Amino acid sequence: MSIILMILLLSVLILVHEAGHFLAAKMFKMKVAKFGFGLPIGPTLWEKKIGDVTVLVHAFLLGGYVAFPDDEKDENLPADSPDRFLNRPVYQRLIVVSAGVFANVVCAFVLVFLTAALWGQLPSGKYTVTVKNIVAEKSEAIWKSGLQKGDRIIEINGSEINTPYGLMAFAKLSSKFDGKADGAYIGENTEKLKKLNPAFKEDEIIPEDVMVQIPSVGTEPQINLNRDQIIGIEKYKDNEIPLSDSQKKLRDEIEGRKYFLSDGTITLNDVAYAISDNVHPINITVERNGEIVKLNPVYSNKDGLIGVEYCANEIIIPTKDFKSIVAGSNKYLYDNTYMLLYGLKQIFTGKVPLNDLHGVILITKIGGDKIQDEGIFSGILLAALISLDLAIVNFLPIPALDGGHVLFLILEKLRGKPLEEEIIEKIGTAGFLFLIALMIFVIFNDIYALITHKI
Repeated sequence: MSIILMILLLSVLILVHEAGHFLAAKMFKMKVAKFGFGLPIGPTLWEKKIGDVTVLVHAFLLGGYVAFPDDEKDENLPADSPDRFLNRPVYQRLIVVSAGVFANVVCAFVLVFLTAALWGQLPSGKYTVTVKNIVAEKSEAIWKSGLQKGDRIIEINGSEINTPYGLMAFAKLSSKFDGKADGAYIGENTEKLKKLNPAFKEDEIIPEDVMVQIPSVGTEPQINLNRDQIIGIEKYKDNEIPLSDSQKKLRDEIEGRKYFLSDGTITLNDVAYAISDNVHPINITVERNGEIVKLNPVYSNKDGLIGVEYCANEIIIPTKDFKSIVAGSNKYLYDNTYMLLYGLKQIFTGKVPLNDLHGVILITKIGGDKIQDEGIFSGILLAALISLDLAIVNFLPIPALDGGHVLFLILEKLRGKPLEEEIIEKIGTAGFLFLIALMIFVIFNDIYALITHKI
């Protein structure tokens, strides 16, 4: 039932988008030939003439369209007929083309507004992260940090923590023996090694069975994450230098030792790399009984775990009156619009791998789970965000999308005449084929993710 509800919500968003185009066209008394729910791929499930508009429901439900007489090959309209969409003023066509996007934005606001009014609250997207229990072995560094049950983690390495992902990210990225080391830190350890072992240059092979003295070393530099990396919408990239397999093996062999015998294959440079791959300090600040407490450094183990069981509770925005409903709805949409735009930027700049792109199948699955676990209002809020995302994506200047049509209209206005119809048709066909290919690819990703239990 929860999946069916999510499908219905998604269907409403498509109808709203196409209704925006349709109503804007009717506002200018334009003739509309067809109103299609779904894309004209495969069989048509239902068709009926309502007034002068043919309404169709296609088997391929992932989309929709409004068709004008110009789009119909069997329409015998004079070239100068006012019923032709292309004969309408540019500003009218621009409004009609943009109306679907506008309708989705309005729909998103209405859904969030109704949720805020009926539910009396909105999620903020921010969490309080509290220590529930310390589950590490007694020998682990967490026990020396001063951390206690009930502490609220407010800062790690100078960055505010208001999401559970932040704690996990710092722990994972600070893991012991991660196979790489900071270049400046390697340089410092190389100099220490040269002072203790002056007989050898840094790149000189140390003969077999020669004793090498190892200096006392500190820790690697702490990991620093910005806001977007902490909330998980930007991947962290470091400038650390990877160790070779032989350097990793040497690292494991000399851990905790002050001397070791060379096997005749290593250099001081290899030793410097080996001792420089150790641990990153995690400097945690907590709130305890109303006081701010800075703890001693914590260190992750090889699996990127620090041995803390935590609980995360989302901070709720109360919406009990009209003013708070409007303010809360605006803030919710503003914050999530930023997230959606940033995510789109990450996709276009290649920072999000193609196998992480997902579509309507996974959205339906996630939405259904959300409704089942958190209730219908959470599903409605997700639908609002999808409506917002539809508006943003549709307004991209890609042929076959609304943004592509807007681009053609702007060019027409600047040139004083439209582009040749044949050119527009070829570009539009190419854009349509690209979108279909992308849709198939995304559906494959969705199915693969479900089969492999990735999500």
